Amino acid sequence: MKILLLGGTAFLGRAITNEAIVRNHQVTCLARGSRPVPAGATLIRADRDQDEALTDVPDQIWDAVIDLTRQPVHARRAVRDLSTRHWVYVSSSSVYARNDVPGRKESAERLSPLAEDFMSEANQYGPAKVACESAYRDHSSSHTIVRSGLIGGAGDHSGRSGYYPWRFAHPTGDDVLVPDPSFPLSLIDAADLAGWIISCAERRHRGTFNAAGPTTTLSEVLRLSREISHSPATVRVVGSSALADAGVIAWMGPKSLPLWVDEESWRYVATLDTTAARAHGLRSRPLRETLRAALDYEEKRSGVRPAGLSDDDERTLRQRL
Repeated sequence: MKILLLGGTAFLGRAITNEAIVRNHQVTCLARGSRPVPAGATLIRADRDQDEALTDVPDQIWDAVIDLTRQPVHARRAVRDLSTRHWVYVSSSSVYARNDVPGRKESAERLSPLAEDFMSEANQYGPAKVACESAYRDHSSSHTIVRSGLIGGAGDHSGRSGYYPWRFAHPTGDDVLVPDPSFPLSLIDAADLAGWIISCAERRHRGTFNAAGPTTTLSEVLRLSREISHSPATVRVVGSSALADAGVIAWMGPKSLPLWVDEESWRYVATLDTTAARAHGLRSRPLRETLRAALDYEEKRSGVRPAGLSDDDERTLRQRL
């Protein structure tokens, strides 16, 4: 197959490119070129914020075009300027209107689409993805829309999936400080998601599918993190009020405890019903393997970590308790 990947140099895009190459497809990546594409892929340098960004794409009918954008105007220009036998759009569980419902299905209520061409604030991410979905859904019946859940494993630059394995491997005391371990979540390995996305392109699966890992809890992530790091540190649960008082935030980012949210309205933000995708071939490797890959990636990372508590943050919090 001749595949055009709009993106392809960062986390999931890179995994998709690698998987396509392993399957002997011809892959062209259109990206700004701030990072090299994987060996075996062809790069077209372009800035999709510009209206003429796709003019250097060869004038041909691709077997599949795969897009990961979050900007509605990018999706609209893609369907305007490109020709393909099948579209694959990688969306997000952020399109759903409610996060307090476990196991949301594809039919669950969505947010209203973003009216603007570009999202300019983080809270517009879900509406922007809804607008991108609509661009592809309205253009062609031969499309797969993949609503991805939380992605982890090798290359997770957000640091979310690698924080707890890394913290257990590098404890600052006799214990590791964690939030509510009963928080429900799921992680899908980037390699598993990438493999299924390529399968959707190959088989031209039509429709919208949730793609996430099996639902588990933060407690299981902590247990496996401790095991794979062979850590002597124990788990110490810190109450939400104490975390708030110390300025520790939820989910992601600096001075955070990832993979957890202390709001009932967001209790099930990281869980999805994936029955449809699994009926079409989605498979998940054991969570242990995803966390192991994330730890290996974190061990090679340099500089300030983008998520979790720094050593000083954790020591300071422990002193406050």
